[in-house]
Amino acid sequence: MKYVEYINKLIKDEVLRADRMVIFGQNINAGSCLSGLTKNLKVKKGNLIINTPNCENSLVGIGFGAMMNGVSAAFMMKQQDFLLLGIDQLVNTYNIIRQRSAGEGSFTIMTIIVDNGYEGPQSRLNHFGDFCSIAGIQGFTITNTADAKEIISSQFNAPGFRIIGISQRLFKQEIMEMNVLSVSPDRSVFQYAQGKQATIICFNLSLPYGVVMAGRLKEKGLSASLFSVNSPVPVNWDELVHDINKTGTLILIDDLKSRNLASDNLLVKVLGHCTLKQKFIIRRRPEENVFSPHHDQMVIDYDHIVGQLATEWQGGLKSAEI
Repeated sequence: MKYVEYINKLIKDEVLRADRMVIFGQNINAGSCLSGLTKNLKVKKGNLIINTPNCENSLVGIGFGAMMNGVSAAFMMKQQDFLLLGIDQLVNTYNIIRQRSAGEGSFTIMTIIVDNGYEGPQSRLNHFGDFCSIAGIQGFTITNTADAKEIISSQFNAPGFRIIGISQRLFKQEIMEMNVLSVSPDRSVFQYAQGKQATIICFNLSLPYGVVMAGRLKEKGLSASLFSVNSPVPVNWDELVHDINKTGTLILIDDLKSRNLASDNLLVKVLGHCTLKQKFIIRRRPEENVFSPHHDQMVIDYDHIVGQLATEWQGGLKSAEI
């Protein structure tokens, strides 16, 4: 099943279970239905689906108003960039709401992060963490079957407000089927493997790169712990630090283009509490012209990293930063 098809199925299930719910956004049950994200969406009698014009500031405000009155609201956004038009609501309105009783309603913004490349400035802005950190907003990203099911079932219709980001780059790809070893109580950190030679920690939507890295290491007889940090705001790093101290090697992958990175927060903790044999920090390299169309894939030299690790486990100690 494709990534977008799987998420669509989970959303439809949650919507059919919900009471007092309104789903709204541009063409969510017309046209392409957000490239299939909201295809065949149906609600129970008494609930609403509303196709709206492009008025994002008003729409975010409507969602907060519904939440304050005990309604479950979901704003389905075709492009994360347009959240810029709702910044006043995300910051000022939400700050006011948090200072007073806001009822038992729910408000979820589910937004498509344009990260597939060849779209110029629109592909440049995949700063999901910036939208969340600007007002301390709870946020989650989705990369595979396990985190999709856990996050949507626990968050889509839960009391309060959050943003859920999904990757346009992954829309037409077969969704990764993953088995989870553990999930943090706030659904911010998922662990998929336990290893002895390295700790791979993936931020934002970079888990597919981490899966490839773990596979390459396995081919060389090396095992790695594999984590995904699905929340863009700082979380409790204790479990990750504990695993890094056991393996002695950190491989950190972060595909955000922002200069405001949760992975920096983790690194401060790691450098103060861990003794590392090797570390590999994999991030996007500066580009000469970020506003012209180009591919948006990260280029990772897996052979170099695996080679360095293999050398260390053959007796050498080396620190590297990519």
